Amino acid sequence: MTSNKSEFIHIIKERGFLHQCTDIDGLAKVMDEDSITAYIGFDCTAPSLHVGSLMQIMILRWLQKCGHKPIVLMGGGTTKIGDPSGKDESRKLLTDMNIIGNLESIKDVFGNFIQFGGTAKNNALFLNNADWLDNLNYIEFLRDYGKHFSVNRMLSMDSVKLRLEREQNLSFLEFNYMILQAYDFVKLNEEYECRLQIGGSDQWGNIVNGVELSRKINYIGDAIIGTDQIDSKKLFGLTTPLITTSSGAKMGKTANGAVWLNADMLSPFDYWQFWRNTEDADVGKFLRFFTELPMDEIYKLEILQGSEINEAKKILANEATKLCHGIAAAQQSAETARKTFEEGGADENLKTFFIEKSLLEAGVPVFELFHMAGMKESKGEAKKLIEGGGAKVNDEKVVDAKMSINLFHIKNCGYVKLSSGKKHHLLIKIKE
Repeated sequence: MTSNKSEFIHIIKERGFLHQCTDIDGLAKVMDEDSITAYIGFDCTAPSLHVGSLMQIMILRWLQKCGHKPIVLMGGGTTKIGDPSGKDESRKLLTDMNIIGNLESIKDVFGNFIQFGGTAKNNALFLNNADWLDNLNYIEFLRDYGKHFSVNRMLSMDSVKLRLEREQNLSFLEFNYMILQAYDFVKLNEEYECRLQIGGSDQWGNIVNGVELSRKINYIGDAIIGTDQIDSKKLFGLTTPLITTSSGAKMGKTANGAVWLNADMLSPFDYWQFWRNTEDADVGKFLRFFTELPMDEIYKLEILQGSEINEAKKILANEATKLCHGIAAAQQSAETARKTFEEGGADENLKTFFIEKSLLEAGVPVFELFHMAGMKESKGEAKKLIEGGGAKVNDEKVVDAKMSINLFHIKNCGYVKLSSGKKHHLLIKIKE
């Protein structure tokens, strides 16, 4: 990793990562003088993070490349409560075993982006806030920290206010989340000299609470412990913008579900294909956020028009997949796509649906097969796809929605290839 501490602020501004900062000039000054420690929190609500978390992971990567120390803070404790920020309803509560399993499943992904362990000063830490939150004495905690929070102000926070304005339930459990997140920041500052918290724009209120809590507990009554001590402990908050696609879709979600970062939940090929299918207007933005290509190269790629923009999309897919799954997976995915889309062939790495042999012996109407394999959400949508001329079986256009797919359609290599439009392909194989 390179070390250019003062370069971090320039990079996040140039590439579009910066949304808000509690004191950008003060943070730049601190970074000019020395390396700092910064953290981002991730709750363990699923066995994998999805690309909606990727901007946060990338900013930690840039932080480390510039010589600073990242902390990945897993919310083993706060996941038990649920963050109300940006949510319309209470999160389903998970058991301790669920949370631990999710945390362990998520852990390995970070190692693809940032370096842990070793003796380097800026090697990352992987922490779990359950280590301190699970052991809190509730009364003592409220006495020492709860007194610094105004309920009036907490009610004005977007994460709370929006839920109440919509007359949607906000549990007292969730209401505590912002206090615990603020405490995390103070705890990390005390134990690891962490001075910067980074999060998405919906985390602004929670982050500011942490900055203010640190300032308040450096006072004893009306007496300041010492100006020098307070300045040396000054905390900073920084947020990244909310990402949506040009069509307004939320980043990380597709019609087929979440775009997971774990290979066991989404294959590297499907991950590659997600980036390859980026809308034209988003190519430049995504190259800035999700690759490490130099800006002068991105400028050249984002102005391409017509069919040429597809080359930029392939570069985006290759670079993003390389970071998440490695060079070999990126190259293999690109080759699979080339065979599928340019040669009309198929490849073992395509998504596969396994079917009972008895069903193919009897024959399955093609519209039912498209629905059964998950390429269309309903049989009606499958029929519309066929009627519109967008369905193919083994690269041949389907003209009859009731056409029966049977063992005759299984190729010598043992599959039936279904295609929905030009970009979505799937192999049907017989279950052993």
